[in-house]
This record gives sequence, C-alpha cells and structure tokens, in this order.
Amino acid sequence: VSAYISRAAKLFNEMEKTYLTITATGNALTKAVTSAEVIKRRFKGLHQITKLCSQEIVDEYEPLEEGLDKVTDVRSVPCIEIKLSKEPLDKSDKGYQEPIDESLVTDVDPEELMKARGRGKGRGKGRGKGKGKDKGKGKGKGKEKGKGKGKGKGDASPPKGK
Repeated sequence: VSAYISRAAKLFNEMEKTYLTITATGNALTKAVTSAEVIKRRFKGLHQITKLCSQEIVDEYEPLEEGLDKVTDVRSVPCIEIKLSKEPLDKSDKGYQEPIDESLVTDVDPEELMKARGRGKGRGKGRGKGKGKDKGKGKGKGKEKGKGKGKGKGDASPPKGK
C-alpha cells in the first residue's frame, strides 16, 4: 500500500496532476480501497467517485492429447475503479463522496513520502550454531595452534594463563 501512496504523492506534487484513478480486480479490491482511504487522509480536499463493475475473463485450455476439443472457461471477476480528484467531480454520480473533514487529514512532506521505507532494520543473517564437527572457526579447546592476535612472530614468550 505504501508504494501506491508514494506514487500518489509523486502524481499530485511533482507531476502536478489533478486526479488519479485506482483500478483493481479480484483479491486486490481491499488493497485498492485501503490505498484510496490512506491517500484521502494524506492530501486535503480530494473528491472521490467509486465505480463497481465486473469483467469477464475467458480462459482457453489446449488439450494434451490430439483429437480433443479446446476447453473454454468464462469467469466473471469483480472490479473497482476509484477516481480521486483535487477538482470537484460530478456530485450527481451515485458513487460520489465529498472530501473528508480537514481535521482528519494529516499533511506529510512530499520528501518524507518519497523515502524508501524498506522492511525494517533487521539483525543480519547470523551465523547459526551449525550441526557438524570441526567446522568453522571457534574458540574450542583444540590442540592446533592457529593464527591468533598475539604479538610478534614465533615463540619468544611463554603462553599466558594457567
């Protein structure tokens, strides 16, 4: 939804468009309505006209074996078209909604809307514990002498500790 809101900010602010249309079909209907409601709460004075419709989708399947007929499946999918406009729209339209109260609108800087928000800071991938023997670098009680952070080269001083 945030991508739609930043796109709306670009259309209204940078490109100075007076209206935008959100169209959705099937399972995306709720996302379109949510996007429109959030956009209405970001920009003052947006008029709205909502149209509901249905689209017919024809699926044609080719048979795997020869000699069989093609199978066609016709589905009717619901669709919605939401037009948000800075200029007044036709108030006699049955899907018309006037702008919401300005106390409900929170103006946001265009730069703030354009910033990519990512998916959180996260904590990196981590190395995990592993499930094998003698794999990776560890601080085990091994007998091998590896490269440590010690001073100098060679065995000039005895090892510290017990």
